[in-house]
Amino acid sequence: MKNFLLILLAAIVGGFAALGGAQFLGFNQETKYVEVQAPPATNYAEFAEPSKTVNVNPAPTAGFATAAEKALPAVVHIKASKQSSGYGRQGMDPNQIPDSFRDLFGLPEGDDDQRRGPAPLQQGSGSGVIISPDGYIATNNHVVEGAETLEVVLNDQKTYTAEIIGVDPTTDIALIKIDAADLPTVQFADSDKLRIGEWVVAVGNPFSLTSTVTAGIVSAKGRSIDIVRRSGGELAIESFIQTDAVVNPGNSGGALVDINGDLVGINTAISSPTGVFAGYSFAVPSAIVKKVVQDLREFGVVQRGLLGARILELNTAFAKEKGIDRDNGVYVTEVTEGSAAEEAGLLGGDVIVGVDGITTLRNSELLEQLGRHRPGDVVSIEFERNGNLKTANAKLRNTNGDTGVIRPEPKPETIVNLGADFANLSKNAAEELNLEGGVKVVNIRNGIISDQTKIGKGFIVTKVNNRSVPSVSRFQKYIEQAKDAITIEGIYPNAPDKVLKFAIAK
Repeated sequence: MKNFLLILLAAIVGGFAALGGAQFLGFNQETKYVEVQAPPATNYAEFAEPSKTVNVNPAPTAGFATAAEKALPAVVHIKASKQSSGYGRQGMDPNQIPDSFRDLFGLPEGDDDQRRGPAPLQQGSGSGVIISPDGYIATNNHVVEGAETLEVVLNDQKTYTAEIIGVDPTTDIALIKIDAADLPTVQFADSDKLRIGEWVVAVGNPFSLTSTVTAGIVSAKGRSIDIVRRSGGELAIESFIQTDAVVNPGNSGGALVDINGDLVGINTAISSPTGVFAGYSFAVPSAIVKKVVQDLREFGVVQRGLLGARILELNTAFAKEKGIDRDNGVYVTEVTEGSAAEEAGLLGGDVIVGVDGITTLRNSELLEQLGRHRPGDVVSIEFERNGNLKTANAKLRNTNGDTGVIRPEPKPETIVNLGADFANLSKNAAEELNLEGGVKVVNIRNGIISDQTKIGKGFIVTKVNNRSVPSVSRFQKYIEQAKDAITIEGIYPNAPDKVLKFAIAK
């Protein structure tokens, strides 16, 4: 009985303990809800509207195949060769290739040690684009420059020897020709209509891997990276199409085509710290290429229409310095006397903003538009002066200051025993240098001149053994008549007052 009472007491105490714990822990209590007010609606009026774009088309793989099928037969492999100068590495002499273009100009494989020492033949590799059924091929100037022989291999492996029709260092475009007919060609597209973000296809021969196709998009237009100027001088035009299509050494001169397989540019350079593709490549727009090759075919030299003004690209800091109330445009620093710019009434301090209704707010854009014209063409120049927009018509002129046709200089002649190529000095060049005549050194090879003198390319020979040299034929005659020592006298165009003399033993 006693044990029963103890058990009952324990049960009663446990029950009270349980009820108290439940009350403490919140059981059997009414649930409370707290209403939280929503924040006030945000005003998005100052931000862009939400995107409504749907069903973005994927990359046009079928278009890539179509572009490749159309372009591949018209892209050729170019092998350029010349006699070795007797130094440097085998293959195209790196000293003869502009630094800016080595990345895209294919050189023979092998390490430097294997390529050191004398080499009987220098060779390089590039690409080209057939632009007419009768064998005219567009390529880069740096692919064919200085070459003595050009071998062109078609997509079907047929091989031809090509001749150089003309070159233009100011755009890095060249025109060559093979003796063939009924060749496949590419059609020129209007590069002006090419939009940033559009798909493009690059076709060429990287690392001598013939008929290679890559694809990418247009990353930028009107790009200037200051590389053509190094070989083309002050008249250089740089207004590249920038793409991320993969190109590498050997792609120089190859085609950049749109998704329809039509030519929008000639692949020319890459921006790379390593010498191989690192993200971006650059092509000369087809609008420039078309004009240049037409000139080269018709005249043998490009007919450049010049405005005759020194220019700088305007930016915010420079505009503030000059007190100009705009942040972009092409600032005229100086107008050349007797130039098209002076005749049109342009003045230093004017800001050019357009040509023929096309906006030109960068130097590259202005030079590209002017570069499409020949001497004698009249263009409409839109410019700003003291905050007022004005328009003037300018009749472009050539490098001689008139509107006549510029003729190419005579082809060089080789004097074998001297080991150099020479050309008659043009009448205009002689007048500028105040000379009666002369013979210009066009190229140096192995021979007496390279072994015994420091005469370089561009040197103008005025006398041999104190006798005036009016022509290459007379120069060669004097050399042949000399029995022992020969004294060559002349100047360099950039130092016309400094007469240099060199003595050589025949």
